[in-house]
Amino acid sequence: MSRRRKRPAARDLHGILLLDKPLELSSNKALQMALAILRAAKGGHTGALDPLATGLLPLCFGEATKIAGSLLGSRKAYVAQCRLGVTTTTADLEGEVVEQRPVPTLDDTAIEAALMPLRGRIIQIPPVYSALKQDGEPLYLKARRGESVQAPPREVEVDRLELVSRTGDTLTLHVECGSGTYIRSLAVDLGERLGCGAHLTALRRLWVDPFREPVMVTLDQLREAAERGEEVLDRLLLPLSAGVSDLPALHFDPEASHAVSQGRQIEWPGDAPQERSAAFASDGRLLALVDCDGQGRVRILRGFNLPAVSVQA
Repeated sequence: MSRRRKRPAARDLHGILLLDKPLELSSNKALQMALAILRAAKGGHTGALDPLATGLLPLCFGEATKIAGSLLGSRKAYVAQCRLGVTTTTADLEGEVVEQRPVPTLDDTAIEAALMPLRGRIIQIPPVYSALKQDGEPLYLKARRGESVQAPPREVEVDRLELVSRTGDTLTLHVECGSGTYIRSLAVDLGERLGCGAHLTALRRLWVDPFREPVMVTLDQLREAAERGEEVLDRLLLPLSAGVSDLPALHFDPEASHAVSQGRQIEWPGDAPQERSAAFASDGRLLALVDCDGQGRVRILRGFNLPAVSVQA
């Protein structure tokens, strides 16, 4: 009787991978595949992309999972395509066609007039086929069972919403928005303002703060690197500090670094920014996220336990 091959032990790995999520793969499935290739013991993603969406999906491993929540709330940019004249149950290509309407004669001025009210702080109704929960259960599960579901309106922020191009009845849009914005809902709302309905046909995430110019890694590139060895593979990860690069940085001497690593409140000898900051040890390691009260006191919000030898090095 043949013995099963023993699975390699998981590694205590710390860092951030800027994954280029492929089409038709859920964010969780993409995470599980990356975990297996990296053999990382712990990981999480920073905000799901629908299976029909591609592009930037930051994955956090080890101690980096402690900042996944803050990245989830970051601003994001997309290029989106929507088809006019057709509405679907899911507001994208996955759903069944609900209605088809003729597309009126439209020029750039008419499209701009429809886009304008969808910018800024707006009230949006999320799709019922979404991961939002009601009574502890995702709405999409209720919708698939045929239950009557109504997602509650929410306020979201759309910083930029611009027409990039038009090919027939398909519009290509550039979108920059805050957390919780559904691009599918923007497509639906735009279609209604144009009087013909619309649904999302393609979506690619371009960036997520603070990764404004990301060098993304595909799963195939990850596999190829794994075949060349762990040292090559690990070079594809960013250090944990990259995830807080948009925060003010405080650099502590060895004594203060030791105090912060033990979770103790310390005094800052100079003018500290009165906002959330990243605290670094004398050897360059990220120690913690901290708050400064304007009177020299530094309060620890989240500490990091990075090993001496890691992606941080």
